[in-house]
Amino acid sequence: MKLVHLEPHARLDAHELVVVLVIEGAQPELAKDLAVRDWAWNGFQGEFREARTADSAHRRVLAVGAGKLSALDAERVRRLAALAVQKAEGAGAKTAALIVPRAIVDKLGAGVVGTALAEGAVLGAYKWEKGKTKPKPAKLETFALVAAKDMGPAIEKGRALAEATAFTRDLQNEPANRLTPSDMATAAKSLVKPGRITCNVIDEKAMAKLGMGLLLGVAAGSRQPPRLIHLVYKPKGKSRGKVALVGKGLTFDSGGISIKPAAKMDEMRFDMSGGAAVLGVFHALKSMDVPFEVHGLVGATENMPGENATKPGDIHTAMNGTTVEVLNTDAEGRLVLADVICYAGAKVKPDVIVDLATLTGAVVTALGHEVAGMFASDETLERELRAAGEDTGERLWPLPLLDAHKDAMKGTFADLKNISGGDLGAGSSAGAAFLAPFVPEKTAWAHLDIAGVAWGGANRDWVGGSMGSGYGPRLLMRWLETRG
Repeated sequence: MKLVHLEPHARLDAHELVVVLVIEGAQPELAKDLAVRDWAWNGFQGEFREARTADSAHRRVLAVGAGKLSALDAERVRRLAALAVQKAEGAGAKTAALIVPRAIVDKLGAGVVGTALAEGAVLGAYKWEKGKTKPKPAKLETFALVAAKDMGPAIEKGRALAEATAFTRDLQNEPANRLTPSDMATAAKSLVKPGRITCNVIDEKAMAKLGMGLLLGVAAGSRQPPRLIHLVYKPKGKSRGKVALVGKGLTFDSGGISIKPAAKMDEMRFDMSGGAAVLGVFHALKSMDVPFEVHGLVGATENMPGENATKPGDIHTAMNGTTVEVLNTDAEGRLVLADVICYAGAKVKPDVIVDLATLTGAVVTALGHEVAGMFASDETLERELRAAGEDTGERLWPLPLLDAHKDAMKGTFADLKNISGGDLGAGSSAGAAFLAPFVPEKTAWAHLDIAGVAWGGANRDWVGGSMGSGYGPRLLMRWLETRG
């Protein structure tokens, strides 16, 4: 679907369907050539997501309720734009236009509304049918946002962020036989932009020289070789510091020798969602600028029960020399992240590290599918990330990381063990506690457990359902834009 921006005085003759947002209690604001009989709106209240179709002399008009003006925020605007696109697709329209009342722009601001409209429209139109022999083509070819000229830059920004999210979803939705670690590295290379974005892919031989025994231990049971992806973004102006984004890239997780139950194991294609989110950020950075040098690091591998697979009780050595007793091979994501965090500290020396991982089922029990768990090393970082989550609708909630959790990760036969065991519970905190010793001293750090939000969320028009959500790029880009 092509997204275009039209100013309010533009003619809409070419559009088969015109959608107008209507504030609750108001009447649709339509030009004379779009006017319909007053009785067509009888009973229409303009409640949030309420829809009513009527015919003017020239084309169809769809009124969509925006709800009370006082309740409108960026998330509702995203949902309304996505709903408008989906209604237009359902109506079989090839071209459609969306009219936004000025009152909405005046309340939220042109930047917020323009970005949210574009995000909602593009992501509301998203479909993934690459696995089908006869994919169903979209009917809607062009969708126009009819809004003031001052909203143009925000619409372009929203388009870039939405396309980055769609790129992330595409990676998530590919099955493991069509997205191996090498394929993920190829996708990363496609993001290179001369002078701005570079990509280095480190193979298993180079990892062995670096001493990345944890990542290689996870990869040992698979015939697919692992890859460490290192993307670097340079800002247009003087950099305000280095940021490292670390992603878990398990392109398939069988659990290894500690094999998972068969039910829903197919969903382990999504275990690379943290890595996909990091790549999605760089997709956005191809057309946007932030004032930091950004390093994207993804540990990409499979976790399989092959003949060389790590066995419960095996001991591996991390890049920083820490030994780890692997008590459960299904707690593999933290092993991969630990080595990649070590690499970040040794090779990048960032001011701050943010990692994203579908790390624990426990976070789903704690927070469900609408909020990701966050463990931040300082209050400022926690506050910044939470604010970015609220702005983008990709929310975060802080969870505890106590000394008791860290003590529970101390090993019997090695320095650490990869599960806490016993009756401690707090599986998400245990995962964060395992990672904490690998973070360089005096480096700010946040661990985002996105196992609940990466897929399986409720339908919010622009996101939700059984496919990948694309969670992460919009959140992180907002944080990079607003970070102090």
